Amino acid sequence: MIDGLIGLSVVTLTGIGCLHVYWAFGGTWGSTIVLPTTKTQNHTFVPGKIATLIVAFLVFFAALLLFLQGGLFVAIQPNFIVKWGCWVCVTAFGLRVVGDFKYFGLFKKVRNSRFSHYDTYLFTPLCVWFSLIFYAAITIGS
Repeated sequence: MIDGLIGLSVVTLTGIGCLHVYWAFGGTWGSTIVLPTTKTQNHTFVPGKIATLIVAFLVFFAALLLFLQGGLFVAIQPNFIVKWGCWVCVTAFGLRVVGDFKYFGLFKKVRNSRFSHYDTYLFTPLCVWFSLIFYAAITIGS
C-alpha cells in the first residue's frame, strides 16, 4: 500500500514540476491563484522564467528522490545521498507548512484572498502530505 502512495506522490510531484515548466514558457492556467497576495489583492512577488524553471527542476528532483528512496526503481538502491536528500525534502515541505507567518502556511495573517483559500485547503495540506510521505519513504527505506 505504501508503494502505491509513494507512486501517487511521485506522479503528483512530476505533475507539479510540469506545471511549473508550462508557466515558465508562458502558460497561464492556474497562475493567478498560486502566488501569495497582499490585502489589496496584489501579488507579493512575480517570479521570472529562470526562477520558475529552477522550482520545476527542484520539484522534479524531489520526485526522483522519492522514487528512489521509496524503492520503486529496484535497479538503484537508496543510498546515503538519496536519504539525506529526502530529509531535506521533509524539512523544506515542513517549513512550507509552517509558512512565513504573513502570507502562506498554517500561521498566515492574510486570510481574505483567493490565494489564501487555496493555500488553506490545497497547498498547505499537500505540503503536509509530501513531508509525511518523504518521512515514510525514509523510514521504510532504511
